[in-house]
Amino acid sequence: MAKSRVGLWLIGAKGGVASTAVLGLLALKKGLVGSAGLVSELPQLARLDLAAWDQFVVAGHEIRRVPLADEAMRMARESRHPVLPGVVDQCQSELEEIDRRIRPGTTLGVGNTITALADWFPRGADCQSAQSNKSKACPSETPRQAIARLKDDMAEFARRENLTDVIVVNVSSTEPTFDASKLPLAWADLEPQLDTASLPASSLYAIAAFELGYSYINFTPSLGESPSAIDELARLRGACHYGCDGKTGETLMKSVLAPMFARRNLEVLSWVGHNIFGNMDGRVLDDPANKRAKVASKDHLIGDILGYRPNTLVSIEYLPDLGDWKTAWDHIHFAGFLGVPMTLQFIWQGCDSLLAAPLVLDLVRLTEFAHRGGHAGQMPFLASFFKSPYGVAEQCFDRQFTTLEAWANAHSRP
Repeated sequence: MAKSRVGLWLIGAKGGVASTAVLGLLALKKGLVGSAGLVSELPQLARLDLAAWDQFVVAGHEIRRVPLADEAMRMARESRHPVLPGVVDQCQSELEEIDRRIRPGTTLGVGNTITALADWFPRGADCQSAQSNKSKACPSETPRQAIARLKDDMAEFARRENLTDVIVVNVSSTEPTFDASKLPLAWADLEPQLDTASLPASSLYAIAAFELGYSYINFTPSLGESPSAIDELARLRGACHYGCDGKTGETLMKSVLAPMFARRNLEVLSWVGHNIFGNMDGRVLDDPANKRAKVASKDHLIGDILGYRPNTLVSIEYLPDLGDWKTAWDHIHFAGFLGVPMTLQFIWQGCDSLLAAPLVLDLVRLTEFAHRGGHAGQMPFLASFFKSPYGVAEQCFDRQFTTLEAWANAHSRP
């Protein structure tokens, strides 16, 4: 493609996944790292006219004041890889430049645990007053006002940087579960309610993006753009979107192993997964209200693949000393021939943000390409990236990936 400039707008821009993705992008631009972990660099996708890494310009929204370079260095040190702190040093000036483009986000509808992390607020009398009263939600800002402010930030970024498109990616902390059953199904019915609606922040960011015609990726299990009315807005504005909840570790293994049991006609009696980690995501998920959304996203897959519901249990525990390193122990109890009970156990241990970050970069490239080609609405060909892909019943990883390959073949250069 021509060397146009493409915006990457990150929600939760100074969090672990975001700072690692930004560092990775800068390292790719400088030729400091290879392509390991990047799906978009696979031979199967080589004939797609994807944007080059040096075409992307980064900005975003955040609710914390921590410098981006400091967060990137913290993640590099927690990775326990001796080379990564040096990569941060080589990207210091670029990280500081990106930091200047990040704007205060919103805490509307994110729950008490995430709100307690906020120490950065938009300018304005209402929020200044909120700070003086030690309130962190800026309560005088209505959802409509928040959307207008967020939209202005994104639009100004596109104008200032002379961008042809902007891809918005939600990599913020998991919000509490939200009952969307009473939301209107049509955008024309939801839009008038924005002055008083109790929509969570993830949905407000999505609406702001769609009103500008920008695409949105929900890498979290939060509500985001999943309601029908917000999906309709995306299609009305010609924007792409997809989610939810990036599939990076234990659930990825489940989507590979569960089909094996199904295809060998081995009955799974129980499947228990115990997860421990210590990053900010773990801190937020220590709150039961936030944990419920993540557990639901991780737990449904086994039954969906097998076609029946064995006993399943997913636990998530926060251990601050582990930092960004995550360990998942899974115990699978199954019945073999003659009903003999057997077990399979596995341990998945990895650096959480380093598993997620390349997928974020992949999704941005693939979404930009799809949008440039005229696609609008959901992108089911990206199902293999998510634990709970919208509108897709198939949960087997290999079959989901075959769908991505078929889409790539249909859109490849001659």
